[in-house]
Amino acid sequence: MRGSPLRARRSVLAVPGNDPHKLEKAKGFTSDAVFLDLEDAVPPADKSRARGHVVDALTSGGWGDRVRTVRVNDLSTRWTYRDVIEVVEGAGRHLDAIVLPKVQGADHVVWLDLLLTQIELTMGYESGEIGIEPQIESAAGLLWAADIAAASPRVTSLVFGPGDFAADLGMSSPFVGAEPFTGAFDSALLTIRAAATTADVQAIDGPWQRVADLDGFRARATRSAALGFDGTWVLHPSQVDIAHEVFSPTREAFDRAREVVAVVDEGRGVAMLGDVMVDEASRKLAERTVARGLAGGLGEQSHAPEVATDQ
Repeated sequence: MRGSPLRARRSVLAVPGNDPHKLEKAKGFTSDAVFLDLEDAVPPADKSRARGHVVDALTSGGWGDRVRTVRVNDLSTRWTYRDVIEVVEGAGRHLDAIVLPKVQGADHVVWLDLLLTQIELTMGYESGEIGIEPQIESAAGLLWAADIAAASPRVTSLVFGPGDFAADLGMSSPFVGAEPFTGAFDSALLTIRAAATTADVQAIDGPWQRVADLDGFRARATRSAALGFDGTWVLHPSQVDIAHEVFSPTREAFDRAREVVAVVDEGRGVAMLGDVMVDEASRKLAERTVARGLAGGLGEQSHAPEVATDQ
């Protein structure tokens, strides 16, 4: 899956898997991606029933071209393998990736890769077509983030889980991401971004839990975007437009980045763009801006300079 065109994940909308009404309603929102949740949003008594609702929601269509993912339960529970089997067998042709929460090491990703391969062989799906999005939510997950990102070519992004991460480390903030803890996750975010970059996959920030605080959400998203993240989970449709604004280059920045790529290519390394010297490092930064702009709909890829993308 790496080496394929970048798909926008500026906003990834959370949708409870046990609520058919919310699953249907989510099809009308404008997020780049969705994750249909079988984990935290679903109480134990509803786990089995929720799988059927998620399969029905995926197979009934209406999602457009957005990225469609399902978050299964983590591997410390008794539900995970049935989550994967029932969802992928029932809706694998309508599914882009499985989100695996609380990943502790590369072995978790390898397990899911092998299970997906067996299901694909059984169902006649194209091998490797379903991606994996590991969620980093613990000290162990962070320490092994680079290995996790590189554990399978199915990995399309690393996702930060700030709530469980804060709990695992014993952080005292009553609101994840709230002041005075705005910068508390910077080190973790940079580690995840570095691991994602090394593996050539995307990095997605976790949710801002104070849903009514849109200014706080914007500040948090702006911070993670500045640290190189490609998008963020959103808990409410009111956050979607803000995420798209924050994680998209402006038209001016996009056009400038295309110029940088073209000028450096023509100059074979170092060149002048106006009164600014640009070089290969400038080109690499510009490539990411171009890729994000294309994924967000700012230009036609066939008319753009050839760029390297995250996946």
